[in-house]
Amino acid sequence: MIYELLFPLSRRYGALGFLNVLRYVPFRVLAATMTAMLLSFFVAPWFIRELRRKQIGQVVRADGPVSHRVKAGTPTMGGALILLSLLLPTALWADTSNRFVLAAMAITAGYGVIGYLDDYLKIKHRSTGGLAGRWKLVGQTAIAGVVMSWCFLDSSGMPSDWLEIRDHLSIPFVAFSKHPVRLPLAVYVPFAVLVVVATSNAVNLTDGLDGLAIGPVMINAGTYLIWAYVAGATFLFKIGSHLITLPAYLDIAPNAAGAELTIFCGALIGSGIGFLWYNTYPAQVFMGDVGALALGGGLGTVAVFTKNELLSILLGGIFFVEAVSVILQVGYFKMTGKRIFLMAPIHHHFEKLGWPEPKIIVRFWIIAILLALVSLMSLKVR
Repeated sequence: MIYELLFPLSRRYGALGFLNVLRYVPFRVLAATMTAMLLSFFVAPWFIRELRRKQIGQVVRADGPVSHRVKAGTPTMGGALILLSLLLPTALWADTSNRFVLAAMAITAGYGVIGYLDDYLKIKHRSTGGLAGRWKLVGQTAIAGVVMSWCFLDSSGMPSDWLEIRDHLSIPFVAFSKHPVRLPLAVYVPFAVLVVVATSNAVNLTDGLDGLAIGPVMINAGTYLIWAYVAGATFLFKIGSHLITLPAYLDIAPNAAGAELTIFCGALIGSGIGFLWYNTYPAQVFMGDVGALALGGGLGTVAVFTKNELLSILLGGIFFVEAVSVILQVGYFKMTGKRIFLMAPIHHHFEKLGWPEPKIIVRFWIIAILLALVSLMSLKVR
């Protein structure tokens, strides 16, 4: 909004030439990040007070770790604050005519609504049940299906470089142009939907300790920010006697318009930092499903548009392991009546082993940082 309103003035009026800085993506990334942080910092105290006043508190699992009983009643649905401080700065600083930005915002907001319904039902009935899992999946699949179909099947107004690569599957650590893997759009679109839905639910399963989920979410967002900027770089530099773009030099999928997703990622980092100030152990507020489902959906969407669908398994390794631990636990219990882990998701297993909550959180963050660094290595190691 700010970009669309003010940038044209820099060309129309000489005295406003300083507004030309808005054309540069890095400036708008920093502006969106700071706006999101400040918005979250200023609104959070009032927001938490309102949650307490309306008695919107956390419902704790009866079979959960004993240490979690003190968390009962802690304000939840703080994810609504994250969404406000994510979507508003994105709308202010990004090019909102960009379809990739609109898609990321739409899925994030849509999944936030599903998460809100889940949280509302939990609080209303004072149980951990919430919205039935099948209905959450139906809603998530429908929203992602519509948005992905719009971006992959409707070619009107889409940039030419995207139309050329939209059906390509990028293999991590493998040169994009030398070993192309193409899928029919009838296969690729459902696959893209699966990536978004799976990432959303994996992040939701990770959100079980104070600050555990938001840390890897920000780390993932920072990695995607770098990737989207590199993939969208259109400037030329000289290699020998040849002029070449950065995506071509690194042999990754180019997406010039996708560079606007860096503003979305920057706002996500800023909103996450602001939220973490109040969510760090011991938490004053929890994000709830309204935040976890939405943030996971947003990350999954960016993974698809930056052609990192498969790399997201490595980058989001924390989320992947958390989800797999639940699948293995449930499947093994149904087959044998026994458990693999003391409790799933796996972060509860470590709690049952006696690990202090802050130790689990920080160690998971360290692993997330390591996975992010390995993922970024794939930019060059091909």
